[in-house]
Amino acid sequence: MSAPMSGELSPQALPTEVSYEGALRPGSLSEFVGQEKVREQLGLLLGAAQIDGRTPDHILLAGPPGLGKTTLSMIVATELGVPLQQTSGPAIQHAGDLAAVLSALTPGEVLFIDEIHRMARSAEEMLYLAMEDFKVDIMVGKGAGATSVPLELAPFTLVGATTRAGLLPNPLRDRFGFTAHLEYYATSELEGVLSRAAGLLDFPLHDAGVVEIAGRSRGTPRIANRLLRRVRDYTLVHGTQPDERSVRAALSLYDVDEHGLDRLDREVLRIIVERFAGGPVGLSTLAASVGEEAETIESVVEPFLMRAGLIARSPRGRIATSLGWAHLGMAPPAH
Repeated sequence: MSAPMSGELSPQALPTEVSYEGALRPGSLSEFVGQEKVREQLGLLLGAAQIDGRTPDHILLAGPPGLGKTTLSMIVATELGVPLQQTSGPAIQHAGDLAAVLSALTPGEVLFIDEIHRMARSAEEMLYLAMEDFKVDIMVGKGAGATSVPLELAPFTLVGATTRAGLLPNPLRDRFGFTAHLEYYATSELEGVLSRAAGLLDFPLHDAGVVEIAGRSRGTPRIANRLLRRVRDYTLVHGTQPDERSVRAALSLYDVDEHGLDRLDREVLRIIVERFAGGPVGLSTLAASVGEEAETIESVVEPFLMRAGLIARSPRGRIATSLGWAHLGMAPPAH
């Protein structure tokens, strides 16, 4: 069988868009790039449980989107050699939903709940008992004749993921034996992520191209892999070399500038600077001005612009910094 041509998917990587992320996911802690302290902590937690022959403590993974929380949950199950059951907080809106999931778990299985802070309150209260004593109380009947029947559960490990750890109630947070806080990636770490992904895709991206994509990926592996895919598309369609020039042309086409700002980021910054003279601007006013949901501005755009030093928050609203003005090629007012 002949080797894949440059730009084609290797036999190890699946070709469909749906399977792209899955094809690039690391399968073990040793393959996972970045988050060194979290990897070491998880390795110790899982290793000790295996030596003792017990179910590991429940794990909470907290951090911004795209840093590898779902991947780490899969790795936990793989390292333990047990099945993984996945669900999400918004899908659990009643205690009965959670009871159905918990009762179906096999001994030692890993249950992953994404966006766990969005579970219904009644389900959260049931989860307290399930995490601590591996049992739940099921209500049978209605009205005065209703009775509570205890249901024993198989021992399991809960891996919860959240982008808003502060929204978790204290009783739930306290029942996790280990909380991992995932941090944004350094550019050098993202270069490792991209080099690994390019190798899996048999896409011979030049080193300068790797550096260029890493610098525009906002410290987030998910974004880095997404931009890599767009660059690969560009080279396939235009028949160009996978070098720095192609990277810049592709990312320019998709409105990702040299600092990683996309169209919405720049529009938010521009509105603050041009329409409101640098601010302060309230969140609801800013969201209405750019035609986006306030939650999108607050959870996606604002954290990156603040981390990049382009805007700041004050009691009265968002303010463009001198770096923010300079990014748009403008000078702030003298005052």
